[in-house]
Amino acid sequence: MISAGDFRNGITIELDSNVFQIIEFQHVKPGKGAAFVRTKLKNIKSGGVVEKTFRPTEKCPQARIDRKEMQYLYSDGDMFNFMDVETYDQISLTKDEIGDSLKFVKENEMVKMLSHNGSVFAIEPPLFVELEVTETEPGFKGDTATGASKPATVETGATVSVPLFVEIGDKIKIDTRTSEYLSRV
Repeated sequence: MISAGDFRNGITIELDSNVFQIIEFQHVKPGKGAAFVRTKLKNIKSGGVVEKTFRPTEKCPQARIDRKEMQYLYSDGDMFNFMDVETYDQISLTKDEIGDSLKFVKENEMVKMLSHNGSVFAIEPPLFVELEVTETEPGFKGDTATGASKPATVETGATVSVPLFVEIGDKIKIDTRTSEYLSRV
């Protein structure tokens, strides 16, 4: 159990039989009346954001989120297959359960599975990936004064905005959290 006075960003709590992550919190002491804690909570299964206020002495059960390294094996139609590299157990998840979290992940790469009470609710790809550009328009010489960019398709099929000097066949480094181009490799 965690009291509302001890809330911090990133903590996960169980509330109304759902699991929420605290995105933002603020301790408020009005001139009249009792203090309270104003929070923004993100439902980790549905992704919805809710605002809720708590008394500082209110207690909530803290949710235990398990993170496990697993290897992304392959996709088979709408099913995505993963393997635990320690026990060799395999699990399959549907396209709806995965969302777009694998858009920068190649086959046989490691990802983190996030689960609560045994049910997987999210996949965390590596923070940075190196992928090859498979399709992009050619850049024009001298067109760099504005820091212009162009769309490029990488080997996983995702599209990233890259500088004009990047060409087909270049390996680039991408931040998976923001989908931004970082550098050429």
